[in-house]
Amino acid sequence: MEETTQQSIQLPERVTHVRVGDKDVYLVGTAHISQDSVEDVRTTVEQVRPDAICVELCKARHQAMTQSDNWRKMDVVKIVRQKKAVFLLAQLIMSSFYRRLGEKLGVQPGAEMIEGIRMAESTGTQLVLADRDIEITLKRVWGYLGLWSKLKLATQVMTGLFVHEEIDAATIEQLKKQDQLEAVMAEFAGQYPEIKRRLIDERDTYLAEKIRTAPGKTVVAVIGAGHVDGIKSQIQQEHSLEELMQLPPKSIWPTVFGWGIPLLILLLIIRGFGQGTTHGFQNIYIWVLVTGTLAAVGAAMALAHPLTILSAFLAAPITTLHPLLAAGWIAGIVQVAIKKPTVSDLEELPTAIATMKGFWFNPVTRILLVVALANLGAMVGVWVAGAWIAARSV
Repeated sequence: MEETTQQSIQLPERVTHVRVGDKDVYLVGTAHISQDSVEDVRTTVEQVRPDAICVELCKARHQAMTQSDNWRKMDVVKIVRQKKAVFLLAQLIMSSFYRRLGEKLGVQPGAEMIEGIRMAESTGTQLVLADRDIEITLKRVWGYLGLWSKLKLATQVMTGLFVHEEIDAATIEQLKKQDQLEAVMAEFAGQYPEIKRRLIDERDTYLAEKIRTAPGKTVVAVIGAGHVDGIKSQIQQEHSLEELMQLPPKSIWPTVFGWGIPLLILLLIIRGFGQGTTHGFQNIYIWVLVTGTLAAVGAAMALAHPLTILSAFLAAPITTLHPLLAAGWIAGIVQVAIKKPTVSDLEELPTAIATMKGFWFNPVTRILLVVALANLGAMVGVWVAGAWIAARSV
């Protein structure tokens, strides 16, 4: 699907040549899980001998791919304390999907990016990390979502932990085709237009600008096939990347709900004492029992240690009344203290996330699950207990 070709160069079918001013840009559209994509990268670099090779990676993802001991350096306690456990868990769920696809195909996920890096090193070509930082991207995705979309997305992410569908050969072959990838992108845009804008459209702009400004007269860009059309449509214009790097402004509503709901619960409990001392203490009993039990159930679902489950039960009635605290964070720290992950556990993490059993039994992912599921249980407990107490106050 070449747009323009030079007669002396035989490009693979999935490579697009674009002329940008006096620069030749070759967009290698890849499927991330295809051996053909790896060969496309190698062939294109050998054919055009570029001055720069751009890859769809940021610094963090580049380090994750090229530093085999990267997992060893993970500080799980720091992740829990910085409230990044759920963020990391979501990343691991996505990585799990790609790893399962890669195992079906016998190809390492992101192998075409690694090939681009290898070709740059072996030929002395300048390597350009052309993608936006993954943390900024995900924070912009989450920060600009509405409440309903956040709930819907969180539900689908958590469902991914329990549903482990087999990927058949026909599905894999379809995913390797660019037109199928574009169809997936279109379906994704229909379900989550806000996410599509931040995750795909903004990155198209960012990638286009980084590729456009890459050094030299000949540039090879290794990118996902779903980004090719977006980059082609924007690469001729200059774009400011400053706005795309900004974190979304904090909404006032999380603060309003975070303090407002606990305040309402406290007022209902106090009002209960106006209906009688017994009635008031019963409201407290309901709050403690429901929030504590559901948080403990969440921790138990993550196969947490009994003391971790107990800590979730004891913490939830208090932390649910303070928006800066969370039962899952406390339970996660207790789980780390009881069974701190070893270097071996960290090394096995990339393999563990490929299966549901691995997700539950690897000590690292178990801690992340404890945090996520205990928090989820406590959150459900707030609504159940709150509704129960409110109904008794009528």
